[in-house]
Amino acid sequence: MRNKPYTLRLTQLAIIIGVLAPLLPLVVWSFAHRWFFPDLLPSEWSWRAWQYIFAPSSRVGTALLYSGATALAVMVISLLIGIPAGRALALHNFRGKTAVTFLILAPAIMPVIAVVMGIHVAFIRLGLADSLPGLILSHLIPVTPYVVLILASVFANYNLDYEGQARTLGARPYQIILHVMLPAIKPGIIVGGMFAFIISWSQYLFNLLIGGGKILTMPVLLFTFASSGDNAMTAALSLVFIAPAVLFLIVTAGYLTGTAGALGRVR
Repeated sequence: MRNKPYTLRLTQLAIIIGVLAPLLPLVVWSFAHRWFFPDLLPSEWSWRAWQYIFAPSSRVGTALLYSGATALAVMVISLLIGIPAGRALALHNFRGKTAVTFLILAPAIMPVIAVVMGIHVAFIRLGLADSLPGLILSHLIPVTPYVVLILASVFANYNLDYEGQARTLGARPYQIILHVMLPAIKPGIIVGGMFAFIISWSQYLFNLLIGGGKILTMPVLLFTFASSGDNAMTAALSLVFIAPAVLFLIVTAGYLTGTAGALGRVR
């Protein structure tokens, strides 16, 4: 159908607008000095919040660095775990498959506070508490189930005949992985990586307890200002905090709507 690409572009635009529109009040709040009901706009404006964020003495840069490094590391590790795990769950039947699936989903089912407290006690004994490696490992607990499920759904539509054809033509195992499997599941990898990054980026309890106050991340910094009642600073930090997630959504919008290629297609 000729109108299909146009419809999909409208869908992409609707997703982006739906995400950005609720952020407009935050933009206004970040520049507001006085804003009282029932005024439609602030009576006084100020650059104070943004001046603080870009000031060399602020800790926003440190928080962004730790949050970004943690989220990127968690994204890569979770994909390395999720690809073989998703393939095994989708394409193979083995004894105990139901139990394995339940164990993978267990962290997503359990209350977050219970999971964090249990991990914290274990990490103190292992010497991983209050450290960046410990924080990265702890983030894998809530992230990995989602990545595995996303990739398992992708592999459910994966055609193994492509790999058989590649073997017939003399391809080696690593060539099959690089040139057949990974291109076929690329949309799933991108979407799974997006979810992994966003979930890790937005963790608060894990950062607060496992990081122990020594690893300053954006959620911890944001909640600190939110509890102080400084609306302008909270709004500005919220925009900085949300920016990577919005950027990921814009970049991967084509894969979410199907315009970047159907799952399972070999390019």
